[in-house]
Amino acid sequence: MSETQSTPVETDRLKRIGTGRLIEELTAAAIFLTRLPIRFDGDMPADLHGRALGWYPAIGALIGLGGALVYAAGTTAGLTPMVAALLTLGVQIAVTGALHEDGLADVADGFGGGRDKIAKLAIMRDSRLGSYGVLALIFSIGLRWSALVALADPLAVAAALVASGALSRAVVPAVYGWLDPARTDGLAAGLGGPPGARVVMASVLGACLAGLVLGAGALPALAVAILAGLAVGWTALRQIGGHTGDVLGACQQVVEIAVLLTLVTQP
Repeated sequence: MSETQSTPVETDRLKRIGTGRLIEELTAAAIFLTRLPIRFDGDMPADLHGRALGWYPAIGALIGLGGALVYAAGTTAGLTPMVAALLTLGVQIAVTGALHEDGLADVADGFGGGRDKIAKLAIMRDSRLGSYGVLALIFSIGLRWSALVALADPLAVAAALVASGALSRAVVPAVYGWLDPARTDGLAAGLGGPPGARVVMASVLGACLAGLVLGAGALPALAVAILAGLAVGWTALRQIGGHTGDVLGACQQVVEIAVLLTLVTQP
């Protein structure tokens, strides 16, 4: 046997290591993006956040699938699409702990109320909710609710929720890797930038998941997702010179809304 060949024992060990890393990364991604009672055994490796980013679209798709099941159960039980859609959004917000909505509200308050970068960042760190943040949340929930009501059919809603959940969380790593941290002491700055391979992985995975549930309809949704992410990134660059955790949350919201509205316009 040559020195480059692996024995069956070594191959089995490598498979266990690979499976362990996969479970580790998926677990971390779920912990970062949801408030589900998931625990991580031991201390998280320093590079785990960067590795977990590649699986964000998968977690987003699962969140969308969970919302789709709630919508289907509601309409099957006799609820109107309007009530079922509101219930669906409520459950999704509960599952994520309003993580992205909080980021959107903080960004709206900071960008809308701050006169300069320092003031904007200070407002974004303030836990109090201002008028811009309230309006942003009203528009976010209202637009997503309207899109689900317009789609109406449970299968169409399911495809839209899975695709928008995956694509919106595929764009986040790209914006995260594109922009520098806007502050040096924030959570996003402390985590460091994502590995380039994981950004590509997230993008490809998000596109594949959207294509799986939308077919050819994924192309316009993908294009809109990219444009929405660029718009959020460019705005953050102009307003505060980079990204924060709130900016990434706002990015997810804007992309999700853009994808849902795009799917409503398709025949």
